[in-house]
Amino acid sequence: MSRVFSGIQPTGNLHLGNYLGAIRNWVTMQDSHECLFCVVDLHAITVAQDPATLRAGIREMTAALLASGLDPARCILFNQSAVRVHAELAWILMCTARMGWLNRMTQFKEKSGKDREGASVGLYTYPVLQAADILAYRATHVPVGEDQKQHLELARDIAMKFNTDMGVDLFPLPEPVIEGPATRVMSLRDGSAKMSKSDPSDASRINLTDSADMIAQKVKRAKTDAEPLPSEAAGLAGRPEAANLVGMMAALSSRTVAEVLRDHGGQGFGQFKPALADVMVATLGPITTRFNELRLDHAGLDTVLADGAARARAIAEPVLADVHRAVGFTG
Repeated sequence: MSRVFSGIQPTGNLHLGNYLGAIRNWVTMQDSHECLFCVVDLHAITVAQDPATLRAGIREMTAALLASGLDPARCILFNQSAVRVHAELAWILMCTARMGWLNRMTQFKEKSGKDREGASVGLYTYPVLQAADILAYRATHVPVGEDQKQHLELARDIAMKFNTDMGVDLFPLPEPVIEGPATRVMSLRDGSAKMSKSDPSDASRINLTDSADMIAQKVKRAKTDAEPLPSEAAGLAGRPEAANLVGMMAALSSRTVAEVLRDHGGQGFGQFKPALADVMVATLGPITTRFNELRLDHAGLDTVLADGAARARAIAEPVLADVHRAVGFTG
């Protein structure tokens, strides 16, 4: 069976983009793959974090993932810092990765902005930690968004170079998994920008904790154009906000864009938006209710993470032992 690894940072609540772009696919994969899903708290500290807020965020993200449908009986769910293999393997792989490779990573340029000299070294090198996250479990497949494909290519390059340099066949080359009709959900305020929890405007995203009334209001106020919806997908070209809302409807209702337009083509957004809001509420309502129950059970959440970490260590520690032998640390 193929082994899947993916992770998510414990900063802020999950939003619709996370759910449609990643989490819903994770839930589906539980039944067809051996899956490890990680709350990547080591990645979170590449920028300053308040310790109490970070700890609460780890639990809340765990609660949100469970509420969305991840089942510890069908997958391994844990937080990254509880498995020390990630950090140790990252150092070894940093000695395999090349400066030129990291210099080409566009995410560092975007995240550091104009203050590159003031950014943490961790922010620069975190793509190598991502490679360690994946390779520690010899994962064969990694669900990724389009914006993370470059980092997965780096992980493949690191795996190939390590295998070649050490004369071993230790690490498989992980393949990206990009699925679903709405893998890249855009902002409700700007159809050219990805929906993000870092956007200062809460109106730009649908949070999984939003009430039904809040969802309806956000969808009603979502940016659109003056034209009615087209009857065919080609008519969405050059209309990013319209394409975004239609893509959401397609993903939430498990239909294609063509099927959505067949039903709603010719309608104005005054008719389409309430229908979209209804589908969102029907999908997210049960998740919100379950999340609000789980987030209060700190002991239960900690138990899920501890059990998951123990299972993750059982896979990763033998891989690290093989790495030690390959490098020459042990005989």
